[in-house]
Amino acid sequence: MMQPTHLPLLLRALREPGAMDRFGERDWDLLLRQALASNLAATLGLLAEEHGVLAALPARVQRRLGWARTVWRRHLQAVDLELAKIRLALGETGLPLILLKGTAYAAAGLPASAGRLFSDIDLLVPKERLPEVESALMLHGWAGSHHDAYDQRYYREWMHELPPLQHMRRASVIDVHHAILPETAAVRPDPARLRAGARAIPGRDGYYTLAPCDMVLHSAVHLFSEGEYHHGLRDLFDLHRLLCHFGADPGFWAALPARARELELARPLCYALRYCTRLLGTPVPAGVLEEMRGAAPNPALLALMDALFLRALQPPHPSCADAFDAAARAALYIRGNWLRMPPLMLSRHLFHKAFLSPKAEPAQ
Repeated sequence: MMQPTHLPLLLRALREPGAMDRFGERDWDLLLRQALASNLAATLGLLAEEHGVLAALPARVQRRLGWARTVWRRHLQAVDLELAKIRLALGETGLPLILLKGTAYAAAGLPASAGRLFSDIDLLVPKERLPEVESALMLHGWAGSHHDAYDQRYYREWMHELPPLQHMRRASVIDVHHAILPETAAVRPDPARLRAGARAIPGRDGYYTLAPCDMVLHSAVHLFSEGEYHHGLRDLFDLHRLLCHFGADPGFWAALPARARELELARPLCYALRYCTRLLGTPVPAGVLEEMRGAAPNPALLALMDALFLRALQPPHPSCADAFDAAARAALYIRGNWLRMPPLMLSRHLFHKAFLSPKAEPAQ
């Protein structure tokens, strides 16, 4: 396990929020830069407030964190407005409004939502109902994007979601998912099982989230199947807070590995637990860590993944990068695309995006 003293300031603050009052003025100058680059400034302020150290921080730091919290609160208000509009638009479909990722955390008031900003609203619907859902949203002002014929085929035939829909007046963006991994991926958890386990949000009539174990697994597979890691630390901190919150529920830790195996997501969960404990000190029972060792890759590959992920999950700030950072991120980008598509399809896709799509753009 990495020693906290060797970690970047932001990771040290996230691991021990109650110790933020020990940082000096120069520390805060760098810490705020790392937090802003990681999209975690509001989170940092809320953590300082929660642990009773906000008033002890330098006045300029309090002001900066206060601005970030204000932006986050307004963001939540906008999300509530959009959810009400979406619920109205989809009301006649009779479908439950199953929310994913940041939208779910915010609507359910989970600790993972504290300070978290996100750019789009994610929904999960049955694949066979996609045309109905898309039509209903378009009638209420959302329009499709990615009009290139190739992009349309990419999303509708191969991916796990529709092309993003953006509202013509409010510019809000909706991602309508029918699964949590692409159709072309080697591993495809049955979305019907995820929908069957969805739970109503107390006090939010008509809104649902995935079950606790499924929320964690979706967060893990989203993070560790990605090709870009601009928000890697933020997403890892999501996992940390989900595990801390749900881990207090009786039976959660016993159910999580079993559910991961059922959905063929043991490898992403193994990575999630490994890097949460190493970087954030997440309290995971030793028995669970031992049980998940069997899902890890062979030692040589695991050492390689450590070299990649332990760089990509740092704050995306120059103070946290080393000479191999760019190479690690490039390797993970290739890996993310490799996990999405079989080799021949991937080579055709990358060729099209590199040489054909740019030529088509001016004509749109």
